[in-house]
Amino acid sequence: MPLYDYKCPEHGVFQELAPMREHDQPKPCPQCAAQSARVIVLPPEIARVVKEQQQARERNEKARESPDVMTAGQYQEREAEKAARQAFDNRHKHGSQCGCGEKRRSNLMYTAEGNKMFPGMRPWMISH
Repeated sequence: MPLYDYKCPEHGVFQELAPMREHDQPKPCPQCAAQSARVIVLPPEIARVVKEQQQARERNEKARESPDVMTAGQYQEREAEKAARQAFDNRHKHGSQCGCGEKRRSNLMYTAEGNKMFPGMRPWMISH
């Protein structure tokens, strides 16, 4: 049997075990025997949720059952926004001549002994 919360007008909230078929019926208060209605007590973390977070949860719940349908125009608009956001995030922040841009990658490697080695050189291959 589940544990339900009830609220007495005089003594406040109390908990009582009840069968599921009686989930909506009032129970007598243990102190004064007055009929008390069932209440749903929300945990504080749900009661204090930010409006944007609540909207995101509702949107997520809705999308679980029926995904959003997008027209071709909406899709193109969304992709253009993504591209603009990516271009903004990847923009060069210092200017074109600062020297911190793309650098040519070297094939230089070092051996365990500390000697320089280029991967293009294959000492085990003998040329003719």
